[in-house]
Amino acid sequence: MPSAEPMSPPPGFRTALRELRGAQKTAKGVSLYSRYVNRPVGRVLAAAAFRAGLTPNQVTGVSALFSGAGIAAVALVPPSWPLAAGVWLALAAGFALDSADGQLARLQRRTGPAGEWLDHVVDCAKITALHAAVLISFHRFFDLPGPGWLLVPLVFQLAAVVVFCGGLLTEKLKPAPAPGTPAPAPSRVRAVALLPADYGVMCALFLLLGSEPLFRTGYALLCGVYVLLCAAFLVKWYRELTALTPPRPG
Repeated sequence: MPSAEPMSPPPGFRTALRELRGAQKTAKGVSLYSRYVNRPVGRVLAAAAFRAGLTPNQVTGVSALFSGAGIAAVALVPPSWPLAAGVWLALAAGFALDSADGQLARLQRRTGPAGEWLDHVVDCAKITALHAAVLISFHRFFDLPGPGWLLVPLVFQLAAVVVFCGGLLTEKLKPAPAPGTPAPAPSRVRAVALLPADYGVMCALFLLLGSEPLFRTGYALLCGVYVLLCAAFLVKWYRELTALTPPRPG
């Protein structure tokens, strides 16, 4: 019997994937995970969504469903290794789809303020709810050394929301580069330093959820690094915006 020929992707998939590769955002200020894992996976998902006839907002909705399922599981299910794998898979899939919706919008030339608003609202809800779910899990299921541990998710949540909102505001307040301006070359050192602030690393942290001591320690350490990064970001952004302020007339 002749060997079966491998199935080729649906017509248009490769074309969409090729166009998406040429329509990527700049890699400046992006961590290694987002650059080499999340964006490429999101690109494949965006091409598949394009072939399926989905809209960017529908992809955003699917992303929210995956993220919401993972977050709900953290709050409602006792920690275990199967839960750890399931939560990571749901959160990572939601994050990849969060990249796919923007890429699909650029491919379909459907970018607009409403879609961007929806994407940011979902992101803000996801970040806030995730740390709230950890707080609930700590309270319901963890044998904590002391009640002070319940403050860790609150501190992490505050730092994460400040970084998210501060970054968005800085991006909106800074003037857009002139058309045709080449994108600055990304820094590998900066991409490594930004890993603790990458949501993909947060997703991977939940792979430790099968062990309460490991997860609690890893979560607290990442919280501490995130707080330090938050302070550094705020100083950097404030200085950048201050430099844009025109001098007062003498």
